[in-house]
Amino acid sequence: MDRKILYILFLWLLTLSACTRSYDVPSHYVEVSEQAPIYPDYRDVCVPCNIAPLNFMIKGADGIVVVFEGEAGVPLCTGGTDRIDVDSVAWRDLLTANVGKDIRVTTYARFDDGGDSALPSGSWVRYVSHSLSVAEPIDAFLSYRLIEPGYELYRQLGLYQRNLENFVQTTIYENNRQYENDNNHCVNCHNYKNYDTEDMLFHVRANHGGTIFIKGDKARKVQIKNPNILAAGVYPSWHPKKNLVAFSTNKTGQVFHLYHSEKIEVIDEASDLLLYDVDKNEVQNIITGKDLETFPCWNPDGDALYYCSARFLPLHSTPDSLASKLISENYDSIYYDLKRIAFDQVSGKFGKPEMVVEASSAHRSVSVPRVSPDGRYVLFTLGDYGQFHIWHKSSDLWVKDLQTDSIYALTEANSDDVDSYHTWSSNGRWIVFSSRRMDGNYTRPFIAYFDKAGRAHKAFCLPQRDPEHNVLLLRSYNVPELTRNAVKVDAATLRECIYESAGDTAVFTGGIKRIVDGSTGASPLAPQ
Repeated sequence: MDRKILYILFLWLLTLSACTRSYDVPSHYVEVSEQAPIYPDYRDVCVPCNIAPLNFMIKGADGIVVVFEGEAGVPLCTGGTDRIDVDSVAWRDLLTANVGKDIRVTTYARFDDGGDSALPSGSWVRYVSHSLSVAEPIDAFLSYRLIEPGYELYRQLGLYQRNLENFVQTTIYENNRQYENDNNHCVNCHNYKNYDTEDMLFHVRANHGGTIFIKGDKARKVQIKNPNILAAGVYPSWHPKKNLVAFSTNKTGQVFHLYHSEKIEVIDEASDLLLYDVDKNEVQNIITGKDLETFPCWNPDGDALYYCSARFLPLHSTPDSLASKLISENYDSIYYDLKRIAFDQVSGKFGKPEMVVEASSAHRSVSVPRVSPDGRYVLFTLGDYGQFHIWHKSSDLWVKDLQTDSIYALTEANSDDVDSYHTWSSNGRWIVFSSRRMDGNYTRPFIAYFDKAGRAHKAFCLPQRDPEHNVLLLRSYNVPELTRNAVKVDAATLRECIYESAGDTAVFTGGIKRIVDGSTGASPLAPQ
């Protein structure tokens, strides 16, 4: 063998041995009656078989040894000072061998100062084991916006994509690393067609504004504006079978509290629904009028559009010039119901609205409906009022079973803090959603198993290589969206499209001027 090759092989083996460390289970320890106080809390959760290692830490520990032992495969033993960094290959092998089974996790910790217990300094403690249940895979990629928790101003922000099978995060697009007043702009509302990045869109607001439509590795900018519609398109939903996108169009404002448990209210003084034809570059109204309609979402068959609708009667008799004042003074008396409207895919015509969840009758409010890939469940956020539930601690995840008409909270996945924006996996077995349960201020992505009985399991935080990552990252994860594959277009192409193109103006074709509500089939909330 060539001496150069031998030398390189020797260096590789030397590096491998330097980076690999074996850990032995302590021979002497004291058993305690509680589970290990690990952060993040990964105790007794159900995980996808392709998820990255669930690295965790124990605050104040001076030594940790952790044993992962499945019903099948080779046990995995790892350790560290106050945190673990699990070998990814051994982790993947263990999970793959135990799909449909449980893994027992036994944690040992040493506290040189005795910790919070009365144990002698340097003693090892063995905690009660917890389990990991291994289930079906989740889509490999999760995209999101990372944004500082500002209210009226923003600086650097961007869209990013994380490979859930490892810890690699890549940039889809960032606005500007350094603040530039003439070029400062916001990006939001990224959305995909059928969990595939071949068809993607997102909005650009302020400077260089427009909607960016992506086909594979190509991008173009469109201006979805017209005097006959309220504003540009906002919340999007791709039709699953046609090259159509439903948008809401919202006239939005903010109200700040002086004395309130919440910081801010984001309200719509007007909102309608639009339909955009991507191939023809044409936009039309679906629903318009004094009622408030927002958050459209197609069902998987493409023959029905779900959306949220609020009928605030005083708004019907108020001049448009006074609508903002009226809404801001009555923000907590506006309740959104969940409705749907039939869509004929041949003629392109819509039917009459139908009530799906009548939350207003219980003085509750619905936002962000998402229909499961099998068409059986519609997942939504339920809060005390309004529709911008990412700011409301009352918000929880609920579902309606469209086969049985039962409506219920996903209690095991919810928390005492904000649980809001959510997405299904393409196999319908997982949901990813935004939650502020970790600190009350920043939204983080949480993952929960949704079983075949329609019940959610305990949610766990997006794994990070450094378990302290979410303590140190002073940004919120916004709009988590799952896809099967990675985004194909590169950031340079998107930057050129955003900066160099004014965009094509969509042609307004009219559509429905106003729908007189013909809602039927009210479905009030089930008592809890």
